[in-house]
Amino acid sequence: MTNLELVLNMLAEATTTEISKEKNPKTFDGNKIIAKQGGTIAGNTRREIEEKTGKRIVSPLNAKKLKSKDEIKKLGH
Repeated sequence: MTNLELVLNMLAEATTTEISKEKNPKTFDGNKIIAKQGGTIAGNTRREIEEKTGKRIVSPLNAKKLKSKDEIKKLGH
């Protein structure tokens, strides 16, 4: 997982939390809708970054398996 992947994950979670605080959903389905909204915002951000950089953000890297920064560089991240 690259730094940008982690940041986008945090963006999705923080956005979902903020929307949830404002909307105060009472049901599972309400929470599900809000989670989708947070994920959509992060997804749109990811696509915009990829468009500007010409590089994919999502990688097959797993933080537990990541051995060095050189591995990230090899993937162009």
